[in-house]
Amino acid sequence: MSSNTNAKKHEPLFHIAKREGMPALNATLIRFASVIAALIVCAIVTMALSGENPIRVYATMLNGAFGSTRRFWNLLQELAMLLCVSLAVTPAFKMRFWNIGAEGQVLIGGLASATCMILIGDKLPNALLLITMIIASILAGAIWALIPAAFKATLDTNETLFTLMMNYVGIQLVAYFSRVWENPKGSGAIGVINPSTQAGWLPAIANQRYLFNILVVLALTVFMYVYLKYSKHGYEISVVGESQNTARYIGLNVKKVIIRTMLLSGAMCGIAGFLLVSGTSQTINTSTAGGRGFTAIMVSWLAKFDPFVMILTSFLLAFLQMGSKQISTDFGLDESFSEILTGIILFFIIGCEFFVNYEVRFNKHGKEGK
Repeated sequence: MSSNTNAKKHEPLFHIAKREGMPALNATLIRFASVIAALIVCAIVTMALSGENPIRVYATMLNGAFGSTRRFWNLLQELAMLLCVSLAVTPAFKMRFWNIGAEGQVLIGGLASATCMILIGDKLPNALLLITMIIASILAGAIWALIPAAFKATLDTNETLFTLMMNYVGIQLVAYFSRVWENPKGSGAIGVINPSTQAGWLPAIANQRYLFNILVVLALTVFMYVYLKYSKHGYEISVVGESQNTARYIGLNVKKVIIRTMLLSGAMCGIAGFLLVSGTSQTINTSTAGGRGFTAIMVSWLAKFDPFVMILTSFLLAFLQMGSKQISTDFGLDESFSEILTGIILFFIIGCEFFVNYEVRFNKHGKEGK
């Protein structure tokens, strides 16, 4: 009896429990409230640190993203590229394979495209050159992702560290070839490739140079949704992600699923590299991926691995990025200030997921003891 009494006395006042389910309306209200709270906190920080009117700051963010046709298309382009990389990492994450190497896989895919443009750009018709480039980029990205996948499947290595280290190898490879193919000499950069012939450049559609990229990524979004939700491979990814032991028990070849899924993930990163080189900048450098490989992790997680929801989360992050740049330009503030605002908003958005998925339950015994 005394032990039971002591247990009751030491029982905490409350505990955190996972929700069995929350109505969609309640979850939406929580997320909306988090955005409002984030804007209020950002307003207080803005007035305290810069003395600027927060309403003007928010108006500047909107202007940075939607203030002109060019800015709007830049926003769509940024959204599309971030979404493409997010789609690429999603199958691996759903399988609980933590592919942190998307940055390097994108760079290697882009390097493959740039190599084709430089070495055979004047030897093939443009249509055939573009086909060669996209095949080379897909293969390069897939092979780069295959390396950590094979080690994970055969030796059970830590995929997080392995894929992270592969990023640095990819960056250094791009840096090396930037020296080899530098133009002009001594610049240490490749510069725009084939500016006179535009060999290897994706064509503009309706006079919009980014529309091709956007349409390709839209098609990939539909493909990934169908693949994950309705295909046999998508089902196997879900089972392996839930429990590898269960997957083995029902007869799945877990090693095969890991390697196949990472090949797909790397191939899609290769496509992103192709679009960034051929359809965006027409060059390659160590910052071509632009951190999208890491931002994509947040996009995929916030969307709960749903490709269509990723469109919204990609839009949010692209909007914050474009808007924060405009704040720095218009108000003459350091870029770190706009990044502070972005960080506050993301903190509230990510933090609200705790209240969507978990609840605080007060213990009756804790209340009685008190």
